[in-house]
Amino acid sequence: MPKQPAFPGLRDAVKTKVTRREQFLAEMDAMEPWGRLLALIAPHYPKVGPKGGHPPVPLETMLRVFFLLNW
Repeated sequence: MPKQPAFPGLRDAVKTKVTRREQFLAEMDAMEPWGRLLALIAPHYPKVGPKGGHPPVPLETMLRVFFLLNW
């Protein structure tokens, strides 16, 4: 008998416990003016050079990881 197809997001709707990570990210979104911070750092953040190479991690992702690890 085939498995019943899952509805995307149904598992998240039933979830009741909020993890520390989710709580921290929600607080960080509420406190941090991301648009202003990204605009301030973006001119100094590395970009892909003319020779190519490995593309840098997106700036917003890098900042969120930095704050998460230094919490």
